Amino acid sequence: MRTSASKIEIPRAFRCVPLCPLWLRFCLLLPLTAALASTAACSKGPDAAANATAKSEARAATPAPEAVPAVRAADNAPLPHIDAKRAFEYTREVTAFGPRYMGNENHKKLERYILDHLKGDQVEDDTFTADTVEGKFPVRNIIAKFPGTKDGIIAILGHYDTNYPLRNTGYVGANDGGSSTAILLEFANQLRSAASGKKRDGYSVWLVWTDGEEAVKTWSDTDSLYGTRHLAEKWEKDGTLKKIKALMVMDMIAPTDLAILRDTNSTPWLLDLIYAAADRGGYQSHFYVFQTAIEDDHLPFVKRGVPCADVIDMPYGYNNVFHHTPQDTMDKLSPQSLEIVGNTILETIRMLDRR
Repeated sequence: MRTSASKIEIPRAFRCVPLCPLWLRFCLLLPLTAALASTAACSKGPDAAANATAKSEARAATPAPEAVPAVRAADNAPLPHIDAKRAFEYTREVTAFGPRYMGNENHKKLERYILDHLKGDQVEDDTFTADTVEGKFPVRNIIAKFPGTKDGIIAILGHYDTNYPLRNTGYVGANDGGSSTAILLEFANQLRSAASGKKRDGYSVWLVWTDGEEAVKTWSDTDSLYGTRHLAEKWEKDGTLKKIKALMVMDMIAPTDLAILRDTNSTPWLLDLIYAAADRGGYQSHFYVFQTAIEDDHLPFVKRGVPCADVIDMPYGYNNVFHHTPQDTMDKLSPQSLEIVGNTILETIRMLDRR
């Protein structure tokens, strides 16, 4: 994943300085009031406590979409609940494999771990060999399908690989790769349990553990998103894309101070629907505190006209200090964050079924 700070107009006083590495040049919009100009952070500064305060203040000032009260008033359905402790334990187990970059033994072990959890489900592979600047790598997207009674597909994606350039640094990607892998496993549990061997009452839901999301050397249009670029092309050719009603990407969703940003590369109506789902659960303060453009696994589908939303928490630590560093470890994460995102996305699925 990469932010696209260049796509945002930032006041001169707050523009990122060139001292930041490219992947740390993270400029965010902080909505203070509906009419107030944005602010951005790039260089290192105060500790995580200060960051938490800034996020909390931003939440209090973030306006809610106008459609939310009407959705809440018209909908009295029971709220969904994932098993957050189980999802957190999945995250811990995934992280315990260590570095999981494409082609290494830990990556293969994680593939088997995912497939073991999907026994009895309808599972397909999208496998190919990626030709990269660092050589050829095996790539494997894992797809679990939960059929529905309605004609159409809701796709939920999350990458399970870690960063190849950081393979010798002790980087284990607890949040970046670990949490996304885990939440999809929990979604599988919920969908399997609700269906009880029958078709679900709604659209088919496809869970996709994507591979090769991270750059092999330096993030670019050709060195990133290997798995989803291949999958989007495949689904375009076989007609699957036309059936997708909504596609949501889960990425970096478990930090202790959860603040899902509003990605300007995503589809506005789907972002608003996710906010409405969060509002029903009382989680709205954790959504859309910041706004910026994100380059992530949804982009190959966005470019092909699929309604998409990237569900991601950024910055990760003050000024994004934990992102793509060996400090991305389990002690930075919380089961409550997984619960908030998990419940919100299950509610979003229910809302999509009603459309």
